[in-house]
Parts: sequence; structure tokens; C-alpha cells
Amino acid sequence: MLPFKTLIQTDKTLKLPVYQQIANRLIGLIQEGILKPGLYLPGSRVLAETLTLHRKTVIAAYEELISQDWLVAVPRKGVMVADNLPVIRPRTFRGAASAYGEESAFSFHHIPVAPFMPGVPAGNALVVNDGFPDARLAPLADWVKECRSLIESPRYHKLLMYGNATGSEALRRQMMEYLSNTRGLNLQLPHIMITRGAQMAIYLAAALLIKKDDLVIVGSPDYFFADLCFEQLGARLLRVPVDEEGIDVDAIEQLCSQRKIKMLYLVTHHHHPTTVTLSAARRMKLLEVIRKHKLPVIEDDYDYDFHYSSAPILPLASADHGGNVIYIGSFTKSLGLSIRIGFMIGPADFISEAANLRRLMDLRGDNLSEQALANLLADGTIDRHLKKSNKVYKERRDLLCLLLKKKLGDAVQFTVPAGGMAIWLRFSKKYPLQQVSQKAAALGLRMSSGEQYHYGTPSQNALRFGFASLNNKEIASVVAILEKVLQQW
Repeated sequence: MLPFKTLIQTDKTLKLPVYQQIANRLIGLIQEGILKPGLYLPGSRVLAETLTLHRKTVIAAYEELISQDWLVAVPRKGVMVADNLPVIRPRTFRGAASAYGEESAFSFHHIPVAPFMPGVPAGNALVVNDGFPDARLAPLADWVKECRSLIESPRYHKLLMYGNATGSEALRRQMMEYLSNTRGLNLQLPHIMITRGAQMAIYLAAALLIKKDDLVIVGSPDYFFADLCFEQLGARLLRVPVDEEGIDVDAIEQLCSQRKIKMLYLVTHHHHPTTVTLSAARRMKLLEVIRKHKLPVIEDDYDYDFHYSSAPILPLASADHGGNVIYIGSFTKSLGLSIRIGFMIGPADFISEAANLRRLMDLRGDNLSEQALANLLADGTIDRHLKKSNKVYKERRDLLCLLLKKKLGDAVQFTVPAGGMAIWLRFSKKYPLQQVSQKAAALGLRMSSGEQYHYGTPSQNALRFGFASLNNKEIASVVAILEKVLQQW
């Protein structure tokens, strides 16, 4: 008999059950070729005595491996290593070298890209991001509790098996009430579609509206991932200036009068990247332009839920736009979790067609997450979380603005945003942002060089300074590092 006492080691201090430790080790011995197909293993009583364990523990390990087809129970003979193991290793007809290299042997379409800050920072580096929520404030305990409750319910298997491309009906019904209370939208169920984040909604809407060489109006600067999306679909972008009152509506009107415009994309609250909000006067005029020219509009309202200085202006979608506005938003930032849940609002026939398109890449959404969110909206958890987050983020915004003025002075310029999670921070030309970011990295601060915010537009030597995910101590440390960096000039 093989020396199983040395071949199989167990540790009762581990969380993994002992029977599972035995099963895992036996699988390893089979894969290593020590236990060969057709070999009979010791009886459960013998192996239990060898390992100084209870016989039921060994029986449980054997039963686990029999259920996985690693072992076979042979009547009146015992347990044998299966002849046909569950891991099949195909025979090769060539050498062991990989058939895949750096370059393909065929041609394919290339996707437009823009530089952006990727990945997760190494070590304990501080990060100035694009404007993300603080995951430490997320209602994680409530989320886990709700998901566990759903998983343990008798209906859970139905949640997994069924669903449609427009999203959970329960969540869409909650959205009707939520969007009515917060944004003044009067909706019915066919007007609402749940997506995996706002970016999916932008792509679906644009794919239905534009084709190659269509003219699309965007801001200058603009949300670069939206621009890349439109260009990938073949659109030609017409860039309209964005100032302190938002996008230039007079310029939009002029373009609509002179050329055949297929679509307008804009961010009405906390414009990305500049954080400005479209003024009330411009909104009224833009609505006239939209109705007059029957102009399809994608209104991206990605962080409407975060306002600090005053009550927000209602979105274009809540006004009389003649059925021309596709309204897009997200719960990803509202939750502060790594849950991708966005939504798209539009005419019923458009939403139906968007669902048809979505099925080609994603048959349905995440039923569990959508149902959990519906329940948290219904019981007021989301509303309480947003009120708490708004208070914290406002304090962080105010502290950052105070420290930037005090420590960096004329080296930077910014306007205090009325909401959102970032400040549009412009550096003096004396301090090229590319060099600032490199010097900051050497001192333990990871920040953007600002390149992605000027995709297709002249550089303003600026970046979005996300403050929401930094606590007060971290904000002070970040500004202190920037102060040291600027002193090097």
C-alpha cells in the first residue's frame, strides 16, 4: 500500500472541511500520476485508521470524488480510480509551442482608443481618480443581506432562469416611482430599460440612431468614451464649445439649420469633464431647437443624485421635448459598489428595439442584482444612503477647494462645482500636467496626465480631480504632495 499517511496531510485549523482536504489531495495525487486509473484505494476504515480520522470523514471524501467521477464504487471490491477521468487531456499532433503569438494572421476592425489611467495602483499609493464614489460608504451590509435573502427564497431559481433584455420588471416598476420623485419624469413600464451601466445604454442608443458618416454634435471637451463609441459606429463628430453655462446652444441651432444632424449628445448636469451644469436659459432654448428640428438627443445624466449647493434643475427629459430625448443614468455611482446597473428612458418603440439589439450581446441583465436594487429602493435604503453620501461628499468638496486655494494658489484655477464627485482643475501653463503627474507618482500620488479629457480638442492642461473617494486625511495628503511637486519648478 502507498504511504497515504505522508501523502495526505490534513489541518483541522483550516476553514476547509477535512473531508474536502482529503478529496482535494486525492485529486492531486491522481493528476500527478501517483494514483493511476484502475487502482483500488484503501477501504474507508483502513484509510481512516491510517490518517487517524473518523471513518465518516473518509467516506464523505470518497463520496465527493465519486460524485465528481474521479472514483468509481465497485460492488464487493471497494473504491477504484476511474478509468475515464473527468479531466481530459487531448493528444497533440504537433509540438508544445503555443499557436498564439502577438499578432493575428487575419485582419479585423480596430477600435478607437484614448489614453486613460488604467488598472489598480500598487502598494499604498494615493489616487486622484475621475470622480468615483467612496466604496467605504457603500451600503454593503444592506446589499449582502438583501442578496442573501433572495438566494435563500424559494423563488430564487426563477430569478436565475427567467428575465428579458429590458431588465427586471420589479426594478423597472420601482424606477417609475423613483424617477418621478427625483427627476419629474412621468413614465410607464415600456419606457424603461435596465442596462449594465450607463456606457451600455449610450452604445445601444447610439447604435440605433447613427450609421457611417452621420453627423453627431458633441461638446468640446466631451466625455471621451462617448466620443469613441460614436466614432466606432462611423459617426463624424461636430464639436461645440462648452463654457461656464454648459454647451453652446446657439452653435447647436446654427448647425441644425445648416446641416443634417443625426444626433446630439450632451451631459446636462456636471458635464464630463468640466463639471459645469447647463443653465436654465440654455435648456429652454435647446428644447425649442430639439422640437423644431426633431433632433434626437442622448441626455447623459450619470450622477444626477449628487447635488450640494441648491436643488437641481430637472433634466431635459422631464420637459416637453416632443419625444426626442433618450435619457440615460446610472446606479453604479449612487451605490458605490462594483455593480454595473444603468438605465435608459425613451419612447416605447425605441426601448423595444434597444432590447432587441441588446439580446445580440447580452440576453438579459443580472436578475439577482436588479431584484436586490428594487427591494433597496422600495424600503428606502438607497434614499438614506444618498442623503448620507451627499453630506459627506459636500464636506470633502469644500475641504478640497479650501486647501487648493490655500496651498496651490495661482498655480491652479477651478470653479466650485454645484454637485458631482470631481473638480475640473486647470493648471497654469508653467506646470505641464504630464510632468506634474510624473513627479507626483514619484512621491506616491497617482493621477491622470489629463490627456484623455482632451480627446479631439485642444488641451486645457487640466484634469478631473475626483474628491468623493478620498477622506479628509487623504485629501490633505494629496494636496500636500501637489504642493511639493509644484515647488520643484
